[in-house]
Amino acid sequence: MLIKSATKFIENSHSAAAMIACLENQHGSSTTSSSSASAADPAASSLEPYATDFGGMVRAVPTAVIRPSTVDEVAAAIRFAASNGLTVAARGNGHSIHGQASAAGGLVLDMRGLSGPIQLVAGEYADVPAGALWEEVLEWAAAEHGLSPASWTDYLGLTVGGTLSNGGVSGQAFRHGPQVANVGLLEVVTGDGERHLCSPQSEDADLFFSVLGGLGQFGVITRAWIRLLPAPDMVKWIRVVYNDFACYSSDAESLVSRAGPNSFDYVEGFAFVNSHDPVNGFGSVPLDQARHSFDPTHVPPNSGPLLYCLEVALHYVDAVDAVDQRTAEMLQRLRYIRGLEFYAHVPYIDFLTRVKRAEVEARANGSWHTPHPWLNILVSASDIVDFDREIFRKILRHGIGGPMLVYPMLRRKWDERMSVALPEGEIFYLVALLRFALPQPVGPTVEEMLAENRAVVDRCRSAGFDFKLYIPHYRDQTQWRAHFGEKGWRRFADRKARYDPAGILAPGQLIFSPETTPASPAVSSRH
Repeated sequence: MLIKSATKFIENSHSAAAMIACLENQHGSSTTSSSSASAADPAASSLEPYATDFGGMVRAVPTAVIRPSTVDEVAAAIRFAASNGLTVAARGNGHSIHGQASAAGGLVLDMRGLSGPIQLVAGEYADVPAGALWEEVLEWAAAEHGLSPASWTDYLGLTVGGTLSNGGVSGQAFRHGPQVANVGLLEVVTGDGERHLCSPQSEDADLFFSVLGGLGQFGVITRAWIRLLPAPDMVKWIRVVYNDFACYSSDAESLVSRAGPNSFDYVEGFAFVNSHDPVNGFGSVPLDQARHSFDPTHVPPNSGPLLYCLEVALHYVDAVDAVDQRTAEMLQRLRYIRGLEFYAHVPYIDFLTRVKRAEVEARANGSWHTPHPWLNILVSASDIVDFDREIFRKILRHGIGGPMLVYPMLRRKWDERMSVALPEGEIFYLVALLRFALPQPVGPTVEEMLAENRAVVDRCRSAGFDFKLYIPHYRDQTQWRAHFGEKGWRRFADRKARYDPAGILAPGQLIFSPETTPASPAVSSRH
């Protein structure tokens, strides 16, 4: 009855406050705090769009969807849920993979309603609503102020609150840290419906660090101060190719370890198939197919099944000749295959929005709407050469039908007080297997891709690699405990008890439920 009534109401609702009032009437509960009216999302004519995500592998239908436009509406929705035994999931732009932002039978908060305006703070921070997309932050910062956030993700069609709840990494992370390391202040609504302003220096500093990388378990981020830097005009974007992974990884680690005025501003890379494979082969490397093509005769004949592309970029406002001279000197030290260099000079904004162009193509060919059984792993540098031998060159030797990213980051750029679980090594790699399931009979099935993902993780475990899943997905608390380790798990569980004692937030992560949330530290210490 509740689901049917809520669905009907969504189709005709004009405010999140009215939506909550309708649900209260269904539950017969007392009135919550009222909040200002906000326009209902016209696309939310049914619950079905909120039952799935970008991964396309999980379907979890909520009882209702609320599109808050203010922090008061977020707080009212959470208080209502806590009073009525409902779970709550904050959903950004729907780009989770395994239903992490879902709430089967609960409430979904469509955070895109919290998307404006953005304010400049003291010339160095953007005060951003959590539902804003990073591409919207870029447009505001660069166009209006000549500024730019310091750290990015590769794809900018993600919400600020979403990436801060996970980590937020790209090729700038070695220099500036992940997005979670570039936040000055947060506004958070905890699981009891209370609003908090927190920063590293505030009384609520523990909450600040808890929600950064906290997978939505401790509170809903509603605003964030994002650190800004002057935006450059142009980028020289370079790709060079290796056939020896040890040389590739050594050069990449050297570049990220000497971050300074004579280093690149961006360092990433990927593995690709040593063939003319249309997705993962030679053609995936050149930046401008019209100007440069991949000449496979440069590849040494003794090369293995995979090659490796180191991707770097240097920001500049100088003349092109000056930046060309700088990059030539910087590349001279690297041990890539001469003759397999590719470059392009592009505007800074075009560089940052490069994946948007791939999105347009994927939407056109239909692959954007197919399942995406992605796997992201953080692997310690001490194990990355063995990872290449055991996984890239064996399990994944034929490619995966999508990008296979592999590039290093520095542990010291992450604050250990945050909730993200990291490998122990000072240098670790992001390995991102970004699969696209094409309509049958083209390519492997989703089940086959997931089985290969499991084989990768199982091999990491059996080989004793120092690794963690990034944007993790586990099925039960035993696996989550192993993910965090005993010390990390105790801290994570204590934070859950402190900030979401009813266990109602982010049920789609499958970490806690109202039945499994631990007692608060204050309570448990008395027994």
